[in-house]
Amino acid sequence: MKTLSYALLSLLARQDFSGYEIKQLMQAPIGFFWRARHSQIYPELARLEELGYVTHEVVEQQNVPDKKVYTLTAAGREQLRQWVSEPSEAAVIRDEFLLKTFSLWLADPAAAIAVVEDQARQHVEQLRVYEGIKQHIETEGAGEFMQPSSAYFASYITLMQGISYEQQYINWCRMIVEQLEALAD
Repeated sequence: MKTLSYALLSLLARQDFSGYEIKQLMQAPIGFFWRARHSQIYPELARLEELGYVTHEVVEQQNVPDKKVYTLTAAGREQLRQWVSEPSEAAVIRDEFLLKTFSLWLADPAAAIAVVEDQARQHVEQLRVYEGIKQHIETEGAGEFMQPSSAYFASYITLMQGISYEQQYINWCRMIVEQLEALAD
């Protein structure tokens, strides 16, 4: 199965969602660490339904089209459980800024400082988003977010990796700026 399939099953393991809600959740929180295009989601939901991993119910709405609400089946939960237990391949990193830093020695120090500071600002903003989500999880999932059998726990530990990554990236950018400023002096 495609990784997208498991992303969808992971969301539906938490609760039932409409296709629109799934699309939104694929932007955040899933989009923070894995991307899918809108055009991929609905065909994959249909495929998962054909496989018996999800079902849907049509919910009538007033003044808007009816919506399909998807539910994870027992077979879908078992498929997800098996997948989670399998080893993963190392991630392939495609980071344009990291590629630029590989040739940073060619840049004018003042221009390089501006580029690095801009990158640091982007990561500071993302860290703020993550910190807000962390507070939400700790409040909403109080008593559950540190229990390994809870979806809050899984969301929390994933988020903590994101926070750690952003903090490290910000520190790395600061170190680069310090070195470039020393060079400019």
